[in-house]
Amino acid sequence: MSLIDNIKFDNNGLIPAIIQDYKDNTILMVAFMNKEAVQKTLDTGLTHFWSRSRQKLWQKGETSGNIQKVKDIFIDCDTDTLLIKVEQTGPACHTNKRSCFYRRFNEKMDEIKDTELSSDILKKV
Repeated sequence: MSLIDNIKFDNNGLIPAIIQDYKDNTILMVAFMNKEAVQKTLDTGLTHFWSRSRQKLWQKGETSGNIQKVKDIFIDCDTDTLLIKVEQTGPACHTNKRSCFYRRFNEKMDEIKDTELSSDILKKV
């Protein structure tokens, strides 16, 4: 049985994928995958995702060069979320930040501020 046969895709045929740095466990980004994206990722060793806004398959880094080489793939206990550990080339975020999780709520939770997150903070997320 393949990985794909074990996945519970949602009603839109998608599964969320948490992308994590394999060396320091920093959460880099979250994206969605359909069956084709999962298969392309398995076949090539590079992450592929489904763009919900553009309604098309895309490879991370296909235009920027900031590719993600897959090191390991985990599936959660409900088989409805993937955790993909990668070797990231360049920044993961389209804003040119290392991680897409660089904005933080303040203590009152009424304001969001940009911050340079350390690996320790991202590991707690």
